Amino acid sequence: MLRKLTHLPIIIDPSHATGKSWLVDPLAMGAVATGADGLLIEVHNDPAHALCDGPQSLKPRCSTPWPRSC
Repeated sequence: MLRKLTHLPIIIDPSHATGKSWLVDPLAMGAVATGADGLLIEVHNDPAHALCDGPQSLKPRCSTPWPRSC
């Protein structure tokens, strides 16, 4: 439905949408499967010690290849 309302690209943010790093992959895959134009995925070198958004962040080594296998 969103595509009918705008000509702009549809970008999904599974990191903030779920708030949990283990849910980022399934939501991202669902977003891509339903036609999202892009993803915004939060990445942090040390999510456990991040000042904010740590629980929803992926480690850089886990951000590729996608979906992550670590």
